[in-house]
Amino acid sequence: MEQDYITIGKITNFFGIKGEAKVGYSDKTRLLNTKSVFMLDNIEKVKLKIKSVRFQKNFAIVKFEGINDINEIVKFKGERLFVLKQDAIKTLSKDEFLIEDLIGCSVINELGEKLGTVVNVSTNNAQDILNIKNLIGKIDLVPFVGEFFPKVDIQNKTITIKPIEGLLS
Repeated sequence: MEQDYITIGKITNFFGIKGEAKVGYSDKTRLLNTKSVFMLDNIEKVKLKIKSVRFQKNFAIVKFEGINDINEIVKFKGERLFVLKQDAIKTLSKDEFLIEDLIGCSVINELGEKLGTVVNVSTNNAQDILNIKNLIGKIDLVPFVGEFFPKVDIQNKTITIKPIEGLLS
């Protein structure tokens, strides 16, 4: 069931006594633009409408409609929050991609020769970083910027790289 959804956060704790949740999130903009989220388990899918979001330090404080008491939110502690993947894709600009779509892509040079595979995407304060496992098993960390990656083809699972000297091992 989870393949139709992507994770956008996790309820790490309650906040105050009025039913607000302390949420760790992956994308501030996406969380701000989301109107409802799902929590999934093996038995049921729970849909929660977001009433408000504010940010405090490295967490979001989220108020859900219909949850007005600490006892109502505490049972959701530790639950991941999901949105429908198709809804998330609609909000992406042409140069934005879902991390899960980038992982597993072949990294090729401009001649079409395979140089490696994206095994993970990490981030720093400036940009996302592709973790590319090369053909001999070494992982190179490359900033995911247009200068280095002129073409991303999610349909064919390929990313074209235009490396500068020393970028790849």
